[in-house]
Amino acid sequence: MSLLEACIFATVLCGFFGIILKKSLLMKIICMDVMSTGVISYYVLVASHGGVFTPIASTAESVAYADPVPQAVILTAIVIGFSIQALMLVGAMKLARDNPTLEISEIEKTNTP
Repeated sequence: MSLLEACIFATVLCGFFGIILKKSLLMKIICMDVMSTGVISYYVLVASHGGVFTPIASTAESVAYADPVPQAVILTAIVIGFSIQALMLVGAMKLARDNPTLEISEIEKTNTP
């Protein structure tokens, strides 16, 4: 395992443990974004093992090209992750109107039947 892979894995773990251990709703949303960034970074790292050059038709010598399909998947994952994060933040804003704090335990106390 390279140092870059270890750093990416640590980023994913920090986000995962942040989701589990943090009590604030906003911190959970931020930790979810950190974990998503780590997963996308790992996917880019794995996809770049084939090569780093752009596959452009030319008469140059044969080099190892990067596969464009994972790049398109990553762009889609980034857009979907951004929209999900925006939706969660709107939900947190709606909860903040009714609750003075965004602590999970306080929200559960006031909203249980």
